Amino acid sequence: MNNELIHTPEGVRDIYGKEYADKLQIQNILHKQISLYGYQDIQTPTFEYFDVFGKEIGTTPGKDLFKFFDNEGNILCLRPDFTPSMARCAAKYFAEDSMPLRLCYLGNTFCNTSILQGKLKETTQMGAELMGDGSVQADGEMIAMLIDALVNTGLSDFQVSIGEIDFFCGICEDLQLSKEQETVIRDYIYNKNFLAAKEYLQSEKIEDDKIDIIMSIEDLFGSIDILSNARKLSLHPLCSKALNHIRQLYDILCCYGVEKYVSFDLSMLSSYRYYTGIIFKVYTFGVGDVIVKGGRYDKLLPYFGKNSPAIGFVIMIDDLLQALRRQKIAIESNKKRIVIVYDKNHFKEALALAGEYRRKGIQVPLLLWDENKETEHYVQFRNSLEADQLICLTGEKNDLGEVQ
Repeated sequence: MNNELIHTPEGVRDIYGKEYADKLQIQNILHKQISLYGYQDIQTPTFEYFDVFGKEIGTTPGKDLFKFFDNEGNILCLRPDFTPSMARCAAKYFAEDSMPLRLCYLGNTFCNTSILQGKLKETTQMGAELMGDGSVQADGEMIAMLIDALVNTGLSDFQVSIGEIDFFCGICEDLQLSKEQETVIRDYIYNKNFLAAKEYLQSEKIEDDKIDIIMSIEDLFGSIDILSNARKLSLHPLCSKALNHIRQLYDILCCYGVEKYVSFDLSMLSSYRYYTGIIFKVYTFGVGDVIVKGGRYDKLLPYFGKNSPAIGFVIMIDDLLQALRRQKIAIESNKKRIVIVYDKNHFKEALALAGEYRRKGIQVPLLLWDENKETEHYVQFRNSLEADQLICLTGEKNDLGEVQ
């Protein structure tokens, strides 16, 4: 036997038993809350044409994609990211719709990187997209809905950090940086490497006072009060518009009553270049990365032929589960389960009883009694399933009886 065949490839794993049951339960909780806001389910293909995630769109680098060819020679790839697929789908099927479109999805994404750093190449994501509404109210709905969904999983100690990409773009325009310089600085700031950003600007012969303004962005994080300091950095119209937008967004989040979960970080940028305006990430303890990413991407749908603003987020289901486990937050199942053990003489009785329970929505696994097994085997099996009850229909052959 080839032992390699019983193992998974690097970067993927099997999920089963209680861990998978918990995952399904969390997905159901999140889906229920998102659905309450009127978001409709959509499923897109696991793979798309390579150009859907091409460099022009500003998504995952081509070297990090799982690429292959179809029989016609077209380059395809497994999706690394749902948002371009959602944009492509909306442009194809809802091109003429003028009303806001609310979509919800669940599935796996794939990233073919050799630098895993504890991450998987295949991850499960659930997300929501609101297309056709460019208002600050839409931004508020998206963030408030996300907070509502996370709270319902049992998570309470988390923070939604909100940034505004247009503020950074306005600073760069105000300082008359070239597009190339802006791109380099953006990458450094995204990775929180302000020292490298400063050294690069100095090598580009940028004036010290301009460098100081760029470096000051690092300190613009915290409560809504950071806006007063941010306004001192630039009077550029794009910066003023961005800061006014954040102020309005905060007021809307206060109306939702979720402001305690919110903070602001004007140095927050994204590796996805399709984001415009508001972006946000969710942090909690117990995991080394964000558990949610989102933002506005008003220029992405036009790339596929639909001139429409949009905003969305994606929840990293696996990271959220890890956070819940490490914070010792129990994932309650609303499903009742009863184990019935029977012998051959009581098969019909066991089947009838199981059918009665199943019609009530109760899970019932049936076990044929094995005289070679001890009573403790069945008790352990009940415990492994976290069943509510163990019923034995075996006459006088054992002392298992009915265990509550």
